[in-house]
Amino acid sequence: MKNHYSPDHLAWHETLEIHELTAFQSIGLMKLKKAYPEVTDPALKELYTQAIEGLSANIRELLEFYPMAPRSDQDDDEFRNDEIPFYAGDLLALFKTGVRNYAIAITETATPALRNVLKQQLIRAIDTHAKAFYYMYERSYYPSYNLEQLLQNDINLANKALNKHF
Repeated sequence: MKNHYSPDHLAWHETLEIHELTAFQSIGLMKLKKAYPEVTDPALKELYTQAIEGLSANIRELLEFYPMAPRSDQDDDEFRNDEIPFYAGDLLALFKTGVRNYAIAITETATPALRNVLKQQLIRAIDTHAKAFYYMYERSYYPSYNLEQLLQNDINLANKALNKHF
């Protein structure tokens, strides 16, 4: 049975998913572009070029859905030029991914001593993620309770990543 319903806005959960994907890929794109000048191997440089082009295309496609996000008509076009939010977001993403990786690794662990070590490291990763989150939240780099500002921050970060030369 086909569903022909085509709403003029995204659902809340879809909006949050594109937020996560856009923010994560924008930070990754910035990292690739920062590293690109240091890559000397031609084959690796080509892989970097393909990755940069692919992430850029992904971000552009996702940004097309932002106008469909549920929010009021007010926009804040403030653009942050400093790099601190980028570094904080990178730290947050690193530990968020680490928490996921530890959780998966623990489910695959049969050795009790290793399981205990991984559990301790998971707790530290969770604590560090929380510290990075609160650092960003307190400075409005990650306004998690303000969807409009969160999405505007994504758009700003994505545009900064797309416009960065490499």
